[in-house]
Amino acid sequence: MAKTLILNQADLRECVGLDADSLAVVENAFRLLATAAVAMPPILRLDVPEHNGEVDVKTAYLPGVAHFAIKVSPGFFDNPKLGLPSLNGLMMLFSAQTGLADALLLDNGYLTAVRTAAAGAIAAKWLARKDAGVVAVLGAGEQARLQLQALRLVREVREVRIWARDPAKAQAMAAELDDARAVDSVDAALDGADIAITTTPSREPLIQPQHLRSGLHITAMGSDAEHKNEIAPAVLARVDAYVADRLSQTRVLGELHHAIAAGLVHAEDDFAELGQVIAGQRPGRTANDQITLCDLTGTGAQDTAIASLAYQRAVAAGKGLSFDS
Repeated sequence: MAKTLILNQADLRECVGLDADSLAVVENAFRLLATAAVAMPPILRLDVPEHNGEVDVKTAYLPGVAHFAIKVSPGFFDNPKLGLPSLNGLMMLFSAQTGLADALLLDNGYLTAVRTAAAGAIAAKWLARKDAGVVAVLGAGEQARLQLQALRLVREVREVRIWARDPAKAQAMAAELDDARAVDSVDAALDGADIAITTTPSREPLIQPQHLRSGLHITAMGSDAEHKNEIAPAVLARVDAYVADRLSQTRVLGELHHAIAAGLVHAEDDFAELGQVIAGQRPGRTANDQITLCDLTGTGAQDTAIASLAYQRAVAAGKGLSFDS
C-alpha cells in the first residue's frame, strides 16, 4: 500500500526557508529549463470576477528530479475585508517514476512565496552589478520582505528605500530594518538605486523611463496576470538587457506583453531567458553601466523544485502525517 505524506504550513515553515539550498534548487530549475527536456505546460488560469478572485494551476516535470508538483494557487483580493488572507493554495507532489501521490503540501502559498523570492535573488545574482548595494523596494507586503531577505544572500545591501501605496505599511517595514527608510514616492525610492524590486499587484506602471539610470537592475515580479503592470512599456524599449523567466509566459502575461501591445517591442524579438543566462548560453549583464530587467511571472519548474526540497527535508525530519493512499 502506498503512503502519502500530509504536511501543513507549520511543518513546511520548519523545513524550508530562504537559504542557500532553496536558492540552489530554484536556480537549477531555471538551468534545466534551458538545458533539459522539461515538460511545463501553459498556466491554467481561472477567473472569479464576482469576488475579485483568480486561480492559477502550474506544474512541471524536471528531468533528474524525483518528483513533480502540481500547484493550485488562488488569489482572492477582497479577502482582507473579510479578515482573510488574499493568497492561499496547496501543492500535490507525485513520484516522477510511478505517478503515485507522495505528498500533499498544505502550504497556504508559503512555498510559492519562498520560491518567488528565491527567483528574485537569482535574477539579481546574475544580472545586478557586483557592487550593487542601494535597493528600492516597491511594495511592503510579505513578498517585499522576502525579496529583500533573499537579495541579502547574493548582494551586500547597504541602504533600502521602501515605497508603498499605503505609507503606514512602508513605515512599518522600514522600522523592522536597520538600513531602511520609507519614502513618499517612487521617484524618491529609485533616485540613486542600484537595484529596484517591484512586488505589487499594480495595474498601472510604477517605474517610468525617467527612473532609469546607468547600472540599474530591475526585478519585476508583480505582473503575473494580463491586467497587472508595474513597468512602463517604454522602459522595456530602453533597457540594455531584458531577461524573462519564460518567454512563452511573459509574452502573454508579464511586463513584456504590455510593451508588445504598445508596439515598442515585437513578440518575435529574440530575448534571453534567465535559465539561458545561468547556463552560459546567453549573456546577461556585460558591463557595469548597462540597465537590466528581469521579468518574473512564476513557473511550474520553480514549484516542482521547492516542493521537492520541502518533501526531502520533511521526510528527513520526520514531519507530517502519512496515510495509505
